[in-house]
Amino acid sequence: MSQIDLEKFSKYSKPGPRYTSYPTALEFKDDFQYEDYLKYLENGTEKLSLYIHLPFCRSACYFCGCNVVFTSKEEKLSQYIEYLKKEIDILAQHLDTSREVIQFHFGGGTPTFYKAFELDEIVSYVKSKFPNWSADAEISCEIDPRFFNEDQMKVFQKHGFNRISFGVQDFDPKVQKEIHRIQPYELTKAAVDLARKYGINSINVDLIYGLPYQTFESFQKTLQEAFSLQPDRLAVFNYAHVPWMKKTMRKFDETTLPSPDVKLQIFQYTIDFFESNGYKMVGMDHFAKPEDELFGAIAKGELHRNFQGYTTKGGANLIGIGLTSIGEGSRYYAQNTKDMKVYEEAIDARRLPFERGVELSDDDYLRKAVIMELMANFSIDIKRVEKEHNIDFKAYFADALEELEEFVEADLVTRTDEKISVSPTGTLLIRNIAMPFDAYMHQYGGNKKSFSKTV
Repeated sequence: MSQIDLEKFSKYSKPGPRYTSYPTALEFKDDFQYEDYLKYLENGTEKLSLYIHLPFCRSACYFCGCNVVFTSKEEKLSQYIEYLKKEIDILAQHLDTSREVIQFHFGGGTPTFYKAFELDEIVSYVKSKFPNWSADAEISCEIDPRFFNEDQMKVFQKHGFNRISFGVQDFDPKVQKEIHRIQPYELTKAAVDLARKYGINSINVDLIYGLPYQTFESFQKTLQEAFSLQPDRLAVFNYAHVPWMKKTMRKFDETTLPSPDVKLQIFQYTIDFFESNGYKMVGMDHFAKPEDELFGAIAKGELHRNFQGYTTKGGANLIGIGLTSIGEGSRYYAQNTKDMKVYEEAIDARRLPFERGVELSDDDYLRKAVIMELMANFSIDIKRVEKEHNIDFKAYFADALEELEEFVEADLVTRTDEKISVSPTGTLLIRNIAMPFDAYMHQYGGNKKSFSKTV
């Protein structure tokens, strides 16, 4: 990748979505009703992707933007399992549970805050209600290496888990202390070795750049140490500093956060580092070894993006189970309540804990296809979009193409009648490049507190 003009690039540092969904969660409204959601569940025929949110953590990691519940009380954890089972029972009344399950994911919180027998209980219950699992289903869990043991790993092996993602963020002791997550390299290595011992051959490591006290030099060291673990994939996220939404982020002294040009320098180095060490960049913030199935998907233009990141399992109906979980169908998003009391009350009343969502209009559906293709494959096949959606691309997206011109002039995007392609340097600004296709962005023009910074 050519050396970028950091000063020129840092002008693009502005609030913008990460496009794990389109429309984004800001568009989820109350006018998408519970009955609308049930109708989609009852009429669905697509294959299933099941996501279960286990929201509990022992203590706060100050950088975290997830919806979590802090506790050390065992009874809270076991009570939640009972409610999850009841929620699964209610779901089973509203959708065809014989549909094929092609993906299953535990997210959190800290899923491995649960003991081995409890994790076993949850997965066994899901399988008793959803019996039809694809032979090559992707079965995965997010793991905090500080809460991980061999008994849990035996449960994962028993249930066919084949992907594990370890949260690392940064190996530097000063950064770890500031973000309230002390996690020595040796502890993380032991966790990775344990997963390998039990045959997990797809291990992901999560890193974050833009954290307090990170420097270009300190992150180089973190990259070296992450590389020494030989993960199959890495996710290197841009820290989303949203203190108006997350109180723990207010603990950071903002003068210790690296500036946009240092963050760009770090991310450009990250790309060069992994590519020179045999990894390839996938989408906006992921890297994988060339033999990874993500690359076959890119070659066929079949890489997809959802709330769990990049996946080859596109076209599935994502069912969100548990507190705050988000479900996704081809024409809707549905989110469960974030309030534990409301969650339990809904389930006690034999209702799903649905709170809000959005039904996609034809325009949303089209724009989602275009934005997700751009986010996943760094290009848009104009002719394919025209054929699949029966539109004249140039006429329909005249405004977006005009806005895109600035990126064309900067050699970050090339455009022909058949294709829009983002240059390797342009991939650093993929969120900015996708934004012209977002029909909702103009609403947030003056509001800095809607999204995290793109750079």
